[in-house]
Amino acid sequence: MKTDTQLRDDIQAELTWAPDVKSSDIGVIVKDGVVTLTGHLSSYAEKYAVERAAQRVYGVKALAIELTVKLPFDNQRTDADIAQAAERALEWNVLVPDGKIHPMVEKGWLSLNGEVEWDYQRNAAEVAVRDLMGVTGVSNLVKVKPRVSPADVEKKIHEALSRQADREARKLSISVDGSHVTLRGTVHSWTERDAVQGAAWATPGVTVVVNDLLVDA
Repeated sequence: MKTDTQLRDDIQAELTWAPDVKSSDIGVIVKDGVVTLTGHLSSYAEKYAVERAAQRVYGVKALAIELTVKLPFDNQRTDADIAQAAERALEWNVLVPDGKIHPMVEKGWLSLNGEVEWDYQRNAAEVAVRDLMGVTGVSNLVKVKPRVSPADVEKKIHEALSRQADREARKLSISVDGSHVTLRGTVHSWTERDAVQGAAWATPGVTVVVNDLLVDA
């Protein structure tokens, strides 16, 4: 098991290595495997990249994000400009269904609303607008409303896990309440945690996934 000092050094090295992280003024505080990230960044896209870089490091048990986005003057845009750009980005993305997702912007913070049939469409919408100039944050409020609600949702998730993450499939608890799925148990990394959650979301009929999986590094 890594010490807090080793974990901090690894995270700082990962941030330095990541090509989409430009800021060198990011604070990394580690206590008992819980990582706190601090600092001011010039875009929401970079803030997201910093979070993902920290999650990639083995040994991170939890993240506390205290990063703020302060846009340079040249990157500032009006809410109307951001909303218009978001509408175009959604319209041009082939994975986002036409007319199903509606952006709303307040002081640079972009909220996505609407209903889609699949989680990948919901995620595609967020990816489409995340890197737009002037955006200081994104709230993905899009709901997944599936075409079908199969009675064997739990079975399908177990089958998917057996194909994608067999080691984890034997140690997880999956509870299904209608179209809501709750995942419990322990995995060995954030990557495995994401893989299990992805398998649940990819199952037809699932509208909510509660991921209570713990990372035991």
